[in-house]
Amino acid sequence: METREKYYRTNGMELHTVEAGSPTGKVILFLHGFPEFWYGWRKQLAFFAEKGFRAVAPDQRGYGLSSKPQGVKAYTIDQITQDIVDLIPQITQEKVVLVGHDWGGGVAWNLALHFPDLLEKLVILNMPHPAVIHDHLRHNPRQMLRSWYAFFFQVPWAPEALNSAFHFKLLETIMTRSALPGTFSPQDMAAYKAAWAQPGALEKMINWYRAYKYNPVKASHPVETPTLLLWGKQDTFLGSELALPSMGQCRQGQLVFLEEATHWLHHEQPEKVNGLIYDFLQ
Repeated sequence: METREKYYRTNGMELHTVEAGSPTGKVILFLHGFPEFWYGWRKQLAFFAEKGFRAVAPDQRGYGLSSKPQGVKAYTIDQITQDIVDLIPQITQEKVVLVGHDWGGGVAWNLALHFPDLLEKLVILNMPHPAVIHDHLRHNPRQMLRSWYAFFFQVPWAPEALNSAFHFKLLETIMTRSALPGTFSPQDMAAYKAAWAQPGALEKMINWYRAYKYNPVKASHPVETPTLLLWGKQDTFLGSELALPSMGQCRQGQLVFLEEATHWLHHEQPEKVNGLIYDFLQ
């Protein structure tokens, strides 16, 4: 796959992006979650480039080669969303297809709620609607237990120390053991570790979790953008019971469960995921 790298000035900082496909094609924009970077979408970039799209994947704020501003409050959901709001008009004057996984899905939900005019369609992978996750983190003991790491990440410095020890061994173990066997190759993990080793990256990635309490997503109205929610049912971090209520927050929602896939569905079943997204866009 032939890719192009570019830096954009957004919201007072620099976003590093990687794109593939026709520079004049319809834009499909991919937002990664924790602890990934643009590389997590490489199988989607290749597929949609072949289909004539202009497929774009940024390293989000704090990740990879993008800017890493200081301070926890630089990582509120509204700040991160504004990065993408500023990015879109620099890429195209048309509406875009927005795809988000994990925290990238959180940004995508927020953008759809507050900047729907930028979007043609919305695709979310294993991330519940903000109102749904808020409710389940208060009232669903199983989800509270699944989200143990989010609470641990509130502690200062200890998560960084633990996750970076022995060349990021804990982070590697969590990723590989929560995915189907063989999902992440040694070459994949080397790429992730190089991204995590960028100066200040691990702290800034974890700051996304620390900042959320200062600025939860405001979700007082339904999502108007046509939405596809893909959900790997073997997700150990987010229970599948969060999926259907998330569709209830959408005016035009479509939910597809992938029975065998985990949280890392776009890595494990790229052909299936790509095909479902492509069909939705037709």
